[in-house]
Amino acid sequence: MSVNSFIPKFPVSGDSLHAELKRRVQKYFEENHLNATGTISLFTKAILMITGFICIYIQLLVWTPAWYIALPECFILGCLIAGIGFNVMHDGSHGSFSKHKWTNTLAACSANIVGANHFMWNMKHNMIHHSFTNIDGVDDDIEIGFLMRMAPTQKRLWAHRFQHFYFWFLYMMLYVFWIFFTDYQKYFSRRIGSIPLKKMHVKDHLAFWAIKLYHGFVFIALPIMLVGWVHWLFGFLTMSLVSGFILSIVFQLAHTVEGTAFPVVNETEGKLPDEFAAHQIKTTANFATRNKLVSWLVGGLNFQIEHHLFPKISHVHYPAISKIVRNVCKEYKLQYIEYPTVRRAIMAHVRFLKQMGRYD
Repeated sequence: MSVNSFIPKFPVSGDSLHAELKRRVQKYFEENHLNATGTISLFTKAILMITGFICIYIQLLVWTPAWYIALPECFILGCLIAGIGFNVMHDGSHGSFSKHKWTNTLAACSANIVGANHFMWNMKHNMIHHSFTNIDGVDDDIEIGFLMRMAPTQKRLWAHRFQHFYFWFLYMMLYVFWIFFTDYQKYFSRRIGSIPLKKMHVKDHLAFWAIKLYHGFVFIALPIMLVGWVHWLFGFLTMSLVSGFILSIVFQLAHTVEGTAFPVVNETEGKLPDEFAAHQIKTTANFATRNKLVSWLVGGLNFQIEHHLFPKISHVHYPAISKIVRNVCKEYKLQYIEYPTVRRAIMAHVRFLKQMGRYD
């Protein structure tokens, strides 16, 4: 039986690590009289980022500044796309942005602003990646095809020995690839990797095509009509390459660095070696958790261990509950993988890619 032909299961443990973690974290919220969802600071940040994106977009098209002003503004647009994704769409899609369901839905649909389809993202990220992190053949985040080898069980090709050099360019292409290819690939194949896509209702089909038509008009047709295709091309590429790289590198630093595990399913039993919580801790890494600016910009995704254990808790609470998770890891003798800075994490990612490209 291959990993591609079934959905693996987690073993059941009598002394559940996940249950103990949830008990202690719940106690923290009760003792401090806190709600696990977002706070006013998160809502303010969301308004700032979305308003900033809209204002810069309008300013570029209406006032058409000189290229030396327009290109930096397109760079900022790329950063804001990533920022909205990390801080608004991500928490909203997990139901942790607000205690109100309609607010979470609205936040999750902020992906529509930049042309991404939330239906596809929800299944790819929430349902598959968060359940089967770093499982080759199931987790679509480590399935980049022949261009890169992201797991020890994937076939190593000759070109992979150079992947720690060319990954910079491939990561920049994420946004373009996501919007113009992978969304459509999932839609028409009715699959995400090896997992069948859940049934799409009429409203889901209509939403998919409405978002794509909107994106084509707002980000391609209208800018070309107003500023010309040459200026549009340079601006669109700047925005897309910046957002693509930021989105890629933040998510890859969380799972494909030195120290993270890539568990293999027991083909006889169809089970993974560790229970859910232990699996998430072993396959995930944190970075730059003491850098408040990084935490603010990436929506707490530098606290990736806490996020994978408690995706329904807003990222504004991760610094506090990380102390609880660290203590539990010590008690259960589990390594809490963390890199102190973004630079150190990127170096660990580069070394990981180099190892994947040169050794079986």
